[in-house]
Amino acid sequence: MFINFWYVAAESKSLADEPLHLTMLGQEFVLFRDSKGIARCLSNVCTHRGGSLAHGKIKGDCIECPYHGWQFNADGYCTHIPSIGKDAKIPGRAKVDAYPTQEKYGLVFAFLGDLPEEERPPIVDVSEWGQDGWRATCGVFEWDFNYQRSIENGIDPGHNEFTHSTHISVPEGKNWTIPDIDFKSNEWGGEASFSLPGQALKDEKWRQESGKSQPGRVDMLMAYHGISTLKTHIDLTEEFHSHQYLFDTPIDENHTRITLLSMRNFLLDPADDDRCNERSWFVAVEDRVVLEPLRPVQPPALNNREVFVPADAPIAHYRKRVAEWQAKGWRIDSEEVERNSLKVAYAIPSPARREHKGWVLDAIPLIEAESEVALPRISVV
Repeated sequence: MFINFWYVAAESKSLADEPLHLTMLGQEFVLFRDSKGIARCLSNVCTHRGGSLAHGKIKGDCIECPYHGWQFNADGYCTHIPSIGKDAKIPGRAKVDAYPTQEKYGLVFAFLGDLPEEERPPIVDVSEWGQDGWRATCGVFEWDFNYQRSIENGIDPGHNEFTHSTHISVPEGKNWTIPDIDFKSNEWGGEASFSLPGQALKDEKWRQESGKSQPGRVDMLMAYHGISTLKTHIDLTEEFHSHQYLFDTPIDENHTRITLLSMRNFLLDPADDDRCNERSWFVAVEDRVVLEPLRPVQPPALNNREVFVPADAPIAHYRKRVAEWQAKGWRIDSEEVERNSLKVAYAIPSPARREHKGWVLDAIPLIEAESEVALPRISVV
């Protein structure tokens, strides 16, 4: 798992009058709205005696620990300690890490890391959001697989024939050669466009809306952005578009909370949301069936533990980027965290740690930055 990226913490509509307790990157956080309705995210461990802030109460612009009533503001600083009296000086070390937040696309994003604002990767652009002629739906689910395996699956052009046989069609008994894919790099990821043989739409209303009643080509764009965001554009015709954005938030190394934002420019009546969501859910479950049994659970650390072929080029591209981000020293040392889990409470380092000292919780252990990057070898067959 990696620090210094934006992660979806929750749907905006789920964050109301009560604090939310959630786990991201193996650590606990509290999410709440201040008196102005702004979403705030803090490390959940009270630095007094280890209480869970998320089990406390919102007091104006602060969150109050349920154990001894200490209150922490949106910047993580303690503003009130009942037991010392109102005129006493609050210790400087009475603070918790506070993380930048943004609300976009009906979602609350939290930046879990210490990079200054100008160096942070951007949140992926959902250009269709708020545009006339587009409708959005969102689903959230938690599944038992590693987030990197999920991202690799989303940019894998070779699995569709077998995993999603209901919408990708290959004549029985024939092998399908993956078309040459030009996977292009950008600052925070990569993408490629290609076509697949598609089946006729089975849903009557979809057929009527799109005019696609016979098998044909399906134009696709697949992309990853940062460590855990996918973008998939499925264009059944020149006018009929289904664009999906998948935000994988690691709960821990082996469990992932998935937020699936689906945009469509057809069937715009809200009454059709369930029909469209069922289709997306069906495809997601097909992926789940193959992802949860994958072994090892995490992608192998050594590249000779898998055999790569040309169709795996996008996965090799992603792993190269992952290795580069690890080389920056952004990867959490999950094994070290696990060894100390009963004795040490850690915090994801926040931007304030670059300016202020005297933190009670240790910053989470990170794998030491490296200068060399090992890459998968692709076998040409």
